[in-house]
Amino acid sequence: MEPKESVMKMLARIFFALGLAVLLPLAAHATNGDNLIGVGPISRAMGGVGIAAPQDAISATFANPAAMCVGPFCPSSEFDFAATLFAPTIEAKITIGGNELKAESDKKVYLVPAFGISAPINKKLRLGLSAYGVTGLGVDYRDTEIAGLSAADATQLMILKVAPSIAYQVNDKLSLGAALHVVNSALDLNQGSSFNYGIGGQLGILYRLSESLSFGATYISPINVDHQNVYNLDEVTRQSTDMDDFKLEAPQTFGLGLAFEPNADLLLELDTKWLNWSDANGYDVMDWDDQLVLALGAQLKPADKLTLRLGYNYAENQINEHHGFDGAGNTEVQGKNVLTYGFESLRVIGFPAVAEHHATVGLGYDITPALSLNFGYMHAFESTLKGSGTIPIPQSDGSVVVAPVEMESRLSEDAVDFSLAWRF
Repeated sequence: MEPKESVMKMLARIFFALGLAVLLPLAAHATNGDNLIGVGPISRAMGGVGIAAPQDAISATFANPAAMCVGPFCPSSEFDFAATLFAPTIEAKITIGGNELKAESDKKVYLVPAFGISAPINKKLRLGLSAYGVTGLGVDYRDTEIAGLSAADATQLMILKVAPSIAYQVNDKLSLGAALHVVNSALDLNQGSSFNYGIGGQLGILYRLSESLSFGATYISPINVDHQNVYNLDEVTRQSTDMDDFKLEAPQTFGLGLAFEPNADLLLELDTKWLNWSDANGYDVMDWDDQLVLALGAQLKPADKLTLRLGYNYAENQINEHHGFDGAGNTEVQGKNVLTYGFESLRVIGFPAVAEHHATVGLGYDITPALSLNFGYMHAFESTLKGSGTIPIPQSDGSVVVAPVEMESRLSEDAVDFSLAWRF
């Protein structure tokens, strides 16, 4: 069998397996907005960097497809299997007229699988394929003392992405790459789940400024998903009995990376990303601002077979706080009039995607020259989101009393990552 034919058959088998993964239920929680800081323990242990110098196939296909041509796995092929165990801690507090109610969202450990492969077609052309959970957030306050005080006591958003990619090495300094993004999105606002698909793409460039310095840039297009019959938006304001659609769009994203590798044992990388939440369907009406993300990562090889990693990720809080809102009024949400208190409670209590500061650490060990294990740990420090205004309280005689209300959510996160990388 010719090498090229062998690679193509392997890609076809893996694509089939990854296609099945789209159907698997999985969940994560937000870090950069509602996106994970990175995919796989290598990138995540380095703060989510990878635009300029990804160290494995799965990081390259996620961060910058152009980098598939120049990664440490080149010129061989590499297959990565990774998994993240995510454990968020989310707490909420609602104070109505001085009466304080507190609750902790049901604690769960979420499994986020990921797969990736990069293989050469010839000396200049490489193909890649990956599938990974990239977006997720939600809460579960059912059976707590704040149940019934939010528009949705339980919420969940999950997005899995499959990304076939291609990279072309123009010369020793320049590589170009592109990827097709196919997403499977699931949204649940406690009135039933809605599943749908969306399509977008990614472009990347990698340029070697010198033997030790690399520059990368990437653009990810917006991906719009129409969640059908997911929530009755105007049930209170119009006594509607019909379920409504809700459009939710992953934002366009620009990323830049600079990597410095003075020798084979040390790598330093700085990445920055800009996420255009303010123009993305769904997030615009939730009043999310554009977000700047800064990631720093270091990798050191102190001994043969052993690699140590360290990182930091800062994501500017993108959710505007609303104070002084009229909870008995209406807010327009995608053409529907929604009770303002319900809308505000969903923003603050239902989707508190406010993690800002992340510290990461990890290590890798080469079992053989072709097989390596990687581990990582991430902690997102506690962040807070607040809102205040009024809440309409129906009375037994049919009248409505308006009372002052304050809402607050607190979020912190812990995650453990693992991967097995096979080069062939």
